[in-house]
Amino acid sequence: MKDMTSNQPYLLRAFYDWIVDNGLTPYVVVDANKDGVDVPREFVQNGQIVLNISPSACVSLHLDLEILSFQARFGGTPRFISMPCNAISAIYARENGAGTVFVAEGESATTDESQGTADTKLESVDSASEQTPEQSDTKPPRPSGKPTLKVIK
Repeated sequence: MKDMTSNQPYLLRAFYDWIVDNGLTPYVVVDANKDGVDVPREFVQNGQIVLNISPSACVSLHLDLEILSFQARFGGTPRFISMPCNAISAIYARENGAGTVFVAEGESATTDESQGTADTKLESVDSASEQTPEQSDTKPPRPSGKPTLKVIK
């Protein structure tokens, strides 16, 4: 059988569209130590960074089969952000945690291994690593503490 390309970029785009279409805020968890990841290093914690990729938080979002890139403000300074799709370990909605965790190739999943993902719900987000552009004061308070994952079957 012919080797197939990774399904992660397709699933990433589908989850992004699904979260935005439901009026929620898409966040991605990025492994900042992977090659090709260009993110503000001062916001990286434990080798990861959580990024708000909602249409209101970033400009010129580009997502193809190899790379996710966009422009956003960090501490008022505009930055260009880019990363290979395989550096993204999860995508989820900030408001309810609905999304998915991507299982790295070669790792075993607790759910459907052939799909390459494990459906999850993130219970909370570490607010120190969550970075969004400057916005009005109408945002709800951010949860605190370490992020936790719960497998939903």
